[in-house]
Amino acid sequence: MSRALSRFARRRAVQVSAVLAVVCGLLAWWLFPPGGPAPSGRVTFSTGVPTGVYQQYGELLRVALARDLPDVSITLRNSEGSQQNLARLASGEADFTVATADAVAQYQSDGKPGANRLRGLARLYDDYVQLIVPKSSKVTSVAGLKGLRVGVGQEGSGVRLIADRVLTAAGLDAETDIRPVSAGIDTMPGLLQRGELDAFFWSGGLPTRAVQSLSQRHPVRLVPLEDELIAQLHDNGASTRHYRSAVVPADAYPLAQDWQPVKTLAVTNLLVTTERTDAAMAEGFTRTVIRSRDRIGGQVHPAQLVDLRTAIYTDPLPLHDGAKRYYQSVKP
Repeated sequence: MSRALSRFARRRAVQVSAVLAVVCGLLAWWLFPPGGPAPSGRVTFSTGVPTGVYQQYGELLRVALARDLPDVSITLRNSEGSQQNLARLASGEADFTVATADAVAQYQSDGKPGANRLRGLARLYDDYVQLIVPKSSKVTSVAGLKGLRVGVGQEGSGVRLIADRVLTAAGLDAETDIRPVSAGIDTMPGLLQRGELDAFFWSGGLPTRAVQSLSQRHPVRLVPLEDELIAQLHDNGASTRHYRSAVVPADAYPLAQDWQPVKTLAVTNLLVTTERTDAAMAEGFTRTVIRSRDRIGGQVHPAQLVDLRTAIYTDPLPLHDGAKRYYQSVKP
């Protein structure tokens, strides 16, 4: 009897081992399809200011990447925003980043070092331009900012780029017609609340936590950006074609909008790397970005908008070969 049980136990053990081997094999195939070894090494991801969407997205993406690419060590590095992120990629200080399409186009147009080495991995979500003023402010349009203290973002940010352009489109000189304050989303809400700013620009996913928090503790409102600004922006150069008319939904910042939609403009965010990045690494990053959409989107709402059907469109950047390989593998 004991011998029969022993044979049965051995047979069961063999069967269980076989099943586990198949499961592990399928998991490995799912995470790392045939075509080379799993990526490994250290990479740096340049994000944004601590309270911005780039940083929140980067933190959650790092968790997802640690699960999917266990042999890759990922370091996050704060930045002023899109313009600084691109400069870091080009110089080799970072391996991956997020940047707005207009900032990428401007970087290329300016012929900055390494511009031709930049590659796209995925189209992510849209940034919405937000002009915030105290609720009691008399400002009802961008032109009304003349003579006021206006937060325009940090020097290396995409906010600075778009704020300058919006002001110009409204007929204002960003240096002489307003009193520009160089600050990021981590400090501008506090400055406005203390009365040290009359308004500030922000460009980010909806809702941005820092703006949402400000609206809950201090009476503020969003100033609409009318359609005429878009037409004027498009007349100012090729890189401005990436802006389009949009609406901040009524429930983005209900207290700051009185539950009313607000007209604005939007621009796409791209996940960016360079041609130096190994194809397997680029493919792995792209796969994780797409597959982690719902998980990350539960905490960072804009991430819910990442869509496999549109992620491949990384204009003005060509797709990295590794990303192209991923999209081909999931093509219907």
